[in-house]
Amino acid sequence: MTVLRTRDDAVPLPFTGFTAGTFRWFAGLERDNSREYFQRTRDLYDSEVRGALEGLLTALLRSFPGEVRMFRPNRDVRFSPDKRPYKTTCYGLIVNRPGKVAGLYAQLSRKGLYVATGYYQMAADQLGRFRETVAHPRRGPGLQRLCATAVRRGLELSGRSLATVPRGFDRDHPRRRFLAMKELLLGRSLAPRESLDRSRVLAFARDTWRAADPVLTWLDRHVGESTLPPELRWGRGASRASSGAGARVRSRGAPRARSRAD
Repeated sequence: MTVLRTRDDAVPLPFTGFTAGTFRWFAGLERDNSREYFQRTRDLYDSEVRGALEGLLTALLRSFPGEVRMFRPNRDVRFSPDKRPYKTTCYGLIVNRPGKVAGLYAQLSRKGLYVATGYYQMAADQLGRFRETVAHPRRGPGLQRLCATAVRRGLELSGRSLATVPRGFDRDHPRRRFLAMKELLLGRSLAPRESLDRSRVLAFARDTWRAADPVLTWLDRHVGESTLPPELRWGRGASRASSGAGARVRSRGAPRARSRAD
């Protein structure tokens, strides 16, 4: 169980919950998204925001073995008209899970904690396998039933989709919602009452990921990892590769593990 970091001297803090200061920090950042604010409150960020979230994910490794990957707070503003330097969320993943494809995602913001998992931004070959299996008369209904069960257990089904069913499939297909999906995510949010205590947060994350696990098992069995080289997975080549076949959350979805981690 490894925690991936670039700073060798940084040790994950024990998780004791999220304090009122955690959520006040995000509220302050939304009012003043500047380097001056971030530097002035860096100690609070390191201990009660990023440090606390990393501590949560590290504590969950006992139940969900893998590696913790935390993401940078800086926004890439090179090609954006929005020049605010910092993200208003803090997030991380448990990745490299033995025998599992999907990462386990946790995100903090002013609104609280969001926990999710699923297949985020499926690659071209994954999309082909996903759509063919969803359309299958015997295998496809299983995914629909499993997702319905997860929703009844309190999870939200989300993910980016096409505006309509992809070419080659019946526009009135009974599982047209799934056929249009480019990613399939399951998660839910926990709002703070000023703070969030340790035991409540740990139980919330465990219950969320366990409720999603039957769907992940279906996806691993029928879709699995991409076998395409990276340059063909998501670019123009990926679009061409998927069109003949007949998709790991935006700010609230699980980010790709290939993103830069800190």
